[in-house]
Amino acid sequence: MRALLAASFHATYDDLYGPKKVQELIDAWHSTATLEKHLEAKGAEFLVADDGKRIGGMAYARRKDDRPETVVLHQLYVHPDCHRQGIGRDIFAELETCFPGVDLMELEVEPRNTQAVAFYSAHGFVPVEEVEIESGPAKGLKALIMHKPLETF
Repeated sequence: MRALLAASFHATYDDLYGPKKVQELIDAWHSTATLEKHLEAKGAEFLVADDGKRIGGMAYARRKDDRPETVVLHQLYVHPDCHRQGIGRDIFAELETCFPGVDLMELEVEPRNTQAVAFYSAHGFVPVEEVEIESGPAKGLKALIMHKPLETF
């Protein structure tokens, strides 16, 4: 899993932040301990797409503690070698069904990551605001907040 995240992050963000900063973000956000916490988190879903030989994509989303009717999509990554095969679309479609009673999905995306912004827009997300991250390893970086209303069932 970490190898997929590292490959995806470097392919997407090296040109924007530089390889050193990208590695710092990977080490902070995609450590084995962090991935294990995601797997155990209450109100969360961790999805993996594989072909039996390797992992092609993954997603992690979790209900907001203070607003359980909202789920935050924290991660949706597809290995660079697997782009344009429908993996992201399929993972996202599955993820949308994992949270009964949730009426809003929220995410943050780097505004200059035009492929991701286009993907999320094509899947019904709309930009809400652009913010500057105030703490942690991403302090000072920009994030575009996007929302998508979900049908509750």
